[in-house]
Amino acid sequence: MKRFTGTSQYIVSEELGRAVDVAVALGRPLLIKGEPGTGKTLLARDIANFFEAPFECWTVKSTTKAVDGLYQYDAVRRLHDSRFGDADVRNIEQYIELGPVGRAFTNAERVVLLIDEIDKADMEFPNDLLHELDTMSFTIAETGREVVAAKRPVVIITSNNEKELPDAFLRRCVFHWIAFPGRELMQRIVRVHHPDIEDNLLASALQAFYRLRSVDGLRKPPSTSELIDWISALRHSGMDPAKLLGSGLPFLGTLLKKEQDIELVGKQVRRGMFGKR
Repeated sequence: MKRFTGTSQYIVSEELGRAVDVAVALGRPLLIKGEPGTGKTLLARDIANFFEAPFECWTVKSTTKAVDGLYQYDAVRRLHDSRFGDADVRNIEQYIELGPVGRAFTNAERVVLLIDEIDKADMEFPNDLLHELDTMSFTIAETGREVVAAKRPVVIITSNNEKELPDAFLRRCVFHWIAFPGRELMQRIVRVHHPDIEDNLLASALQAFYRLRSVDGLRKPPSTSELIDWISALRHSGMDPAKLLGSGLPFLGTLLKKEQDIELVGKQVRRGMFGKR
């Protein structure tokens, strides 16, 4: 496969591009961590677009079990058919539906498989996937059929660090922490979403944004996605870039999502701290 450099819709750092290349070359899952809003989930879709590969997404929840990603056996439908239908209920295969992992394994093309927010599940969930991700195969217990990957998928796993992941699982992954973008990279990211943004508005917005992120005591500093939304609000309102820092940071609720943070920043705004150059 060609080396991953991102696309026109998703700007990646050189380090992240290399991490993707290493994971693909080794055939190992790529475990991605980083602040919320840094584009962890979008990365997998971008990799699929870059390589023009099919995409499968498995969004993990607190109740998710490892087998859910492999397949599901619809025992309720089989019971219903045995009582009211005319289907041959002895054919259990018709009641088996493959999950995202199962579909990725059976696809004739190489699939990009996203296992999103793996840390939301219980502690045993990652270990329950070790065998399947190692051997790229699993067995459907109800039928005895073995499902073997036609081509090893590119597996991207995201985590928000809500729980520690088991060491045995970590050993099998390539790890990358998405560092928060510096101003130069952030400028490129913003221009993807606002290609015609005025230079002076972009400069003023970034200055205010990074000054806001540097405030001590913020429980949730604003993320990249919140910056993009904030700039949309500024442009919609016709905000004068020259007055941005001295205006009390308009649309603060677009950037900050916790009342404690809004109160903290509000005090600093009233003291004129954001109007100082």
